Formats: sequence, structure tokens, C-alpha cells
Amino acid sequence: MKKIKQSFYTSNNVLEISKDILGKVLVTNLNSKITSGVIIEVEAYLGTNDKASHSYNNKRTQRTEPMFLKGGISYVYLCYGMHHLFNLVVGKQDNPCAILIRGIKPLSGINTMLKRRKFSKVTKELTNGPGKLTQALGITTNLNKESLLGNQVWIENQEIKVEKKDILSSPRIGVDYAGSDAKLPYRFYINNNKWVSK
Repeated sequence: MKKIKQSFYTSNNVLEISKDILGKVLVTNLNSKITSGVIIEVEAYLGTNDKASHSYNNKRTQRTEPMFLKGGISYVYLCYGMHHLFNLVVGKQDNPCAILIRGIKPLSGINTMLKRRKFSKVTKELTNGPGKLTQALGITTNLNKESLLGNQVWIENQEIKVEKKDILSSPRIGVDYAGSDAKLPYRFYINNNKWVSK
């Protein structure tokens, strides 16, 4: 197991981290059940100047507080009152940036994932979206502000190769409220991968 070290998360180059995280493996260990998946789609949120970011304009609330901490922890929030969305907090302290994990390819603990999602068999719908993958991995707001160096949720480097030419970018999804920033190409994903969200 090669758990990613904190120095990876504390770089201020959020776009580079977003690309580098593709092909890494997101793991949870909850109630002695290990589940994991290969990260194949993410979105970057670049802090106080990014109108799509929760921390835009230095907005510091109880919800956004984790984003202002030193990189290497989770930021999990509830979307539409039902979907738990999992983000990596990255960058230096008080530079509130995060990377949303949008899609994973199931890797281990697949039976547990199927039970959590109430699926009978593996289809791309199991984890091809940010709310789907958190349900499959058992991630809820209980894991908000959790260290990514701990034993409940972490990311591993399993030496899965992702060629640079296979990393595509596009505008982020569902951030129309962000005006011109909605068009920024801050969504990164692996080309021709069926686990990318719709």
C-alpha cells in the first residue's frame, strides 16, 4: 500500500494535482469493510477568486471551514439535501482550494458497494457520478475534515499509468451560477472511460 503523503496535497498548483490524482485509488475502511476505486474524473475549485468555489470571496462559514485548513483532509458536504459529495482539500492553509471526485472505476469491495447502492450487478451507474461513488464507498458527512493520511479514507498510488494524452478537460458541471468562471476548463477526466459521469 502506497498511501499518498501530505506533501502531495499541500502544493498550491491545484490544476496539476487534479490531473495527477487521475489513476490514483480512493479507499475507504468503514466498519471493517474496505472498498476502493480508481479515480477517473475530478473537478478543481480554485479558492477565493473562483466564483464556482464555496470559498469564493473568502466566504468562511461552518460548512466551508475545512477548505481553509492545510491540504490533506476531506471536505464532504450535502448537495440538494441528499447527495454526499467528497472533495480533497489541497494547497496551503488559508488558501481554500478543493478537488471534487466525480467518478471512480470500482476496484475492491465490490459486493459491499453493490449492497450500499442496492444494485444486483456492476454497471457504470454504480460509481459514475459524485453522489453515486460516495454512496458506494460509504462516504457521508461523518467523514468531513477527516485526515487523508488516516485509516478511514485515503488515496493510494498503485502505479496505474495514465497517459497525458488521455487526460481531457472541459468546463465543470452544474456551476452555471458562476458566470464566466462556469466556462473554465477545470474538469479533468480519462478519455473513453465508461466510469466518467454523464
